[in-house]
Amino acid sequence: MPALLLRGLPRGICIQVGLFATIGLAAKTGILIVDFAKTLQEQGRDAVDAALTAARMRLRPIVVPSQAFGFDVLPLAFGTGAGGQHAIGTCVIAGASLGVPFVPLFFVLIRRRGGARQRKTPAKPCRPSPPIPDET
Repeated sequence: MPALLLRGLPRGICIQVGLFATIGLAAKTGILIVDFAKTLQEQGRDAVDAALTAARMRLRPIVVPSQAFGFDVLPLAFGTGAGGQHAIGTCVIAGASLGVPFVPLFFVLIRRRGGARQRKTPAKPCRPSPPIPDET
């Protein structure tokens, strides 16, 4: 939203479309970082170290698609021809470039507030499903 305010663009349906695209990109980023950080934390690292290590080790698989996505919407952000949707492009570019650092931060905040609570009793193993009767 600050990027849209800086460019003086009105809010509307185009911004919401850009936000959906940005949320999808942020979800992909979150899955890559959080999954690896959880694995590191299960190996005994604290939340901050796990988040920073995961972000550092998964930086390339995150940045390359984010940059490609950002370059793909450059014509939407700065195009002057018919159908130019400046709000969509601005929203996606700002979200792709500014959203990446917040995933490790939110991981640490959630883990510190109690998101990493361990179960007191181990999970019960799944029972195998009963055999299917023959119809012959």
